[in-house]
Amino acid sequence: MKRSEFVKTTGLLTAGLTMARNVFAGQSTGTVLPDIAPPAAAEFPVVRVAAGKRHFESAVIDEAISTFGKNVPNQELAWLFNNCFPNTLDTTVTHTMVDGRPDTYVITGDIDAMWMRDSTAQVWPYLAFAKKDPKLQQLIAGVINRQAKYIIKDPYANAFYNDPEKQGEWKTDSTDMKKGVHERKWEIDSLCYPVRLAWNYWKMTGDVTVFEENYLAAIKNILMVFKDQQRKTSDGAYHFQRTTAHATDTLSMSGYGNPVNPVGLICSAFRPSDDATVFPFLVPSNFFAVKSLGQAAEIVTTVYRDNALAAELKALASEVKSALQKYAVTTHPVYGKVYAFETDGYGNHYLMDDANIPSLLAMPYLGTVSPTDPVYQNTRRMVLSKANPFYYEGTAAAGIGGPHVGKDMIWPMSLIIRGMTSNNEKEIRYCIDTLRKTHAGTGFMHESFHKDNPEKFTRSWFAWANTLFGEFLWKVYKEKKHLLG
Repeated sequence: MKRSEFVKTTGLLTAGLTMARNVFAGQSTGTVLPDIAPPAAAEFPVVRVAAGKRHFESAVIDEAISTFGKNVPNQELAWLFNNCFPNTLDTTVTHTMVDGRPDTYVITGDIDAMWMRDSTAQVWPYLAFAKKDPKLQQLIAGVINRQAKYIIKDPYANAFYNDPEKQGEWKTDSTDMKKGVHERKWEIDSLCYPVRLAWNYWKMTGDVTVFEENYLAAIKNILMVFKDQQRKTSDGAYHFQRTTAHATDTLSMSGYGNPVNPVGLICSAFRPSDDATVFPFLVPSNFFAVKSLGQAAEIVTTVYRDNALAAELKALASEVKSALQKYAVTTHPVYGKVYAFETDGYGNHYLMDDANIPSLLAMPYLGTVSPTDPVYQNTRRMVLSKANPFYYEGTAAAGIGGPHVGKDMIWPMSLIIRGMTSNNEKEIRYCIDTLRKTHAGTGFMHESFHKDNPEKFTRSWFAWANTLFGEFLWKVYKEKKHLLG
């Protein structure tokens, strides 16, 4: 089942959680930064998978959970951290050894497939703990090894099966579909996230064993695809069409999407939401590509000693960076110079933001722009206002959604990233308190919830959102613990 169909069928809580849901009192006022009273004392049901039944157990992660619980007076936040932070390890990973090397398959939660983006984001918060837990380090190394194999198998695909021979429901899509591929939607970030994980793993652990022959081949594939999707001399090798009632699930113009002026930017047929782009130059993903190309160049120079390949990677990064400054910036009548969400190189700009990462709001989180960049600050104000058609304000919350789920549905991910990219304590506290009040009594984050009714939500098991929320709470605990009181 594809995501856009699955999310329409989820959102109803089990009867066993109905009583638990009723203990959570109060809602936000719907204004941007309301004052929210602390929760009333309550008992919280055990919803985390029991020890011994978890897919993977890490003493260092359980120690962090215990530390958080002992030092954060808000019982509900402690409960949420206990449930959400380890959710990827508890429920989604399958770790083995293949030919003497670590191998880890990571599902998204309710969909049995491994997204290149999600799998990186799901294990990302555990990197900081990896050196203290050799088994956890090995698990993350297994994700890197698995991702390299997938990039070699099909660098245009966004999601894969554990079984290399499996054919899923999208086998009839009009594209070069291969066995073992769940979905073949070309998204720039699908190649950026694996580089982000590998580079940071290397820097944090010092382990270079993940950089063997396969990984070098994967980097070469990334460079090949990025250059191909600049579409300088043709429409490129990738095309995609699907028979569907959902316009965002297929591409126009014979499967190539809307035309672009080849100005040096990279086309992304789909967004990180798995929705089709309107203008193929997806700006936050191009910023991500610049960052990833630089990291790949450092890996190639230091580990593989291939200066020629490193020079190619750096040259492409420089070209894309220059094109972004020239073509991605436009002037908004209220907010001044801002980054567009999408552009086409012809002078057309799409001003919006989507909750999925990379987004315009999330660029400092990914390290692709400085949080003090004045254009980013203008953009931030724009996307967190009614100038963004996918920014919703309701009686339960105010936040960013996107077309993937539909109107009036706020994604917890956008509230998490808003808090993680802010230095304003009132704004950070608003994000924490709103997330605390909108989990609908489940103890977990969801893909989205209705701006007026958090009990109307999509995806009860969405590990990326859970783990990201845990990352946010841990960051606040380490830096501004008083906000968790």
